[in-house]
Amino acid sequence: MNAHCATRCPCGSGRRLSDCCGPLLDGTHLATTPEALMRSRYTAFVGDALDYLKATWHVTTRPLTLAPDPVTQWKALEIVDAPAPTDDEGHVHFRAYFKEGERWQVLEENSRFVCEAGRWWYVDGDPRLHRLKPGRNDPCPCGSGRKLKRCC
Repeated sequence: MNAHCATRCPCGSGRRLSDCCGPLLDGTHLATTPEALMRSRYTAFVGDALDYLKATWHVTTRPLTLAPDPVTQWKALEIVDAPAPTDDEGHVHFRAYFKEGERWQVLEENSRFVCEAGRWWYVDGDPRLHRLKPGRNDPCPCGSGRKLKRCC
């Protein structure tokens, strides 16, 4: 991830990676909110940072292994709702847009996070997968504002 410090963060914050999720992924900082952890985990999925994903997954629900996914191209993250967390629990409702081959899909999830010893952890979520069928002249699901035929 360090080679892309001048680029925009994939999480959609509009900030540079080096000022957003980069310091979380390289271990310099910890996420201070469930939303920050969600955004950094999305960025980790974009960059196949599997070690970070495992390191931020709560031990009670963490899978034993995670495999790289060279087929999925993560394109955009939309935070639908991220209410202020309580002292030790938080939730984030998000939509993550992606492509597999020529097929567009969106993963929508209500994620649950816990804070233990001052650190936020992803616990689990209620995922739903929807297939998108954008037309050539529809706005690109990546969020660029351009038509699909001129974008992704």
